[in-house]
Amino acid sequence: MGSGISCKRNDPYIVMRRGALRSIVSTACSAVLLALAAGVAVGHAGVAVGHKSTPAPLVHREPARAPTTSPLTASELARLHAANASLDARIERLAAQVDTLSAFDQRLRARATRASATGKVASARASGDDAAGGPELPPRPCQASSAYSNPQIPRAELDCLSTTLSALEQDVAQREAALDAFPGRRPVAFGRTSSLFGNRLDPFTHHLSFHPGLDLSAPTGTPILAAAGGRVIRAGPMPGYGNAVEIDHGHGVITRYAHASKIEVRVGQTVKPGESIAEVGSTGRSTGPHLHFEVRVNDRPVNPADYLALFAGASAA
Repeated sequence: MGSGISCKRNDPYIVMRRGALRSIVSTACSAVLLALAAGVAVGHAGVAVGHKSTPAPLVHREPARAPTTSPLTASELARLHAANASLDARIERLAAQVDTLSAFDQRLRARATRASATGKVASARASGDDAAGGPELPPRPCQASSAYSNPQIPRAELDCLSTTLSALEQDVAQREAALDAFPGRRPVAFGRTSSLFGNRLDPFTHHLSFHPGLDLSAPTGTPILAAAGGRVIRAGPMPGYGNAVEIDHGHGVITRYAHASKIEVRVGQTVKPGESIAEVGSTGRSTGPHLHFEVRVNDRPVNPADYLALFAGASAA
């Protein structure tokens, strides 16, 4: 039967890579270090001129111009070094986040490409909600062309780099929010798959019927975990499903968790990925303790295995 991966607005299609990030950072940091060195050099040069005792040769020289700016003081240099160290920490953290999102992006693209060949998955770029374009140009580095004459340049360079990192951090935060809303985390920590998505023999009538989710067999009381972050829109009895929880993840994506022995959340509550929301049971139309897990896109059931496989690949890597 039909299965698919919903790729809606804000799906984590990463356009950044560590190389591009490093290009911006290394260029800017080089300029900062150059400017810092220049500031120290100006100070040392002033000291050397003040202690020179050899008389100057009797040749005509233009009078030396007084410096228009003073070299950086020790406290100013200390503050700049501290600011630079803080930026280094932000860069490393951002690079790690980009690596995580990029790895997931590669798995998502590879799976979408394979499924598109069989017509099971729509293209991730079919939606125009997040449309963008333009030529691909290299990142513009922060400039420090007058670093030798202006000791204020290091401050401007660090401000420029901080602004660039803030923009990247904001973009990564948005993509991480989209990743949090992707229902690919396993809803029980352990347990075997006892019934797959699709047509099957009904366990009660033994007639052919459609099964809109995955059945994951686990002992009664096993914690049921949210496959993604979202808002609880149902928490209570549901015909055929027993005690059930539904979570809205946005963009038409809903997950359903059924046959619970106990429900731990309420309608309107916001949950995080992996948060415990209920306990495995056998309420409703069930032959034994298990979790019935559904992923629904625009109120249409799709194969949860397509979503779980993406995160299973991450844990196996």
